[in-house]
Amino acid sequence: MTRLRAAVLTLGCTAAALTLTMGTAQAAPGDTSTTCSSSLTPDGYVDVQWWNSAGCGSGFNPNTKKIMQLTGYPVGTVVNACASTWPPAGWTIVSSFYSPGCQYSSVPSFNNNSWQLKRVS
Repeated sequence: MTRLRAAVLTLGCTAAALTLTMGTAQAAPGDTSTTCSSSLTPDGYVDVQWWNSAGCGSGFNPNTKKIMQLTGYPVGTVVNACASTWPPAGWTIVSSFYSPGCQYSSVPSFNNNSWQLKRVS
């Protein structure tokens, strides 16, 4: 039993060491992921959609968001994003508009809640 325990411990430590030394892959421009609204949008990303999901808790406010990676797009690229976070460095707001997918509040409103962003540097 002692040898088995030692072998399992050795394998576990090896797996942990490999996990710690392996870097995470950088997302490519345009890659999206889903996160709970309680998580801050990382640098280089923008929010592109909001909705309510039981997986992120309960309540009336939209609590789940899809985020999109903008780092790596060439100058001149234009994308649409929710106005719930500021554009990353190098991006400027070209126009604003209303999008039903960007309702990040439980209070209904048809005010502009989205931006068209352009990569300028």
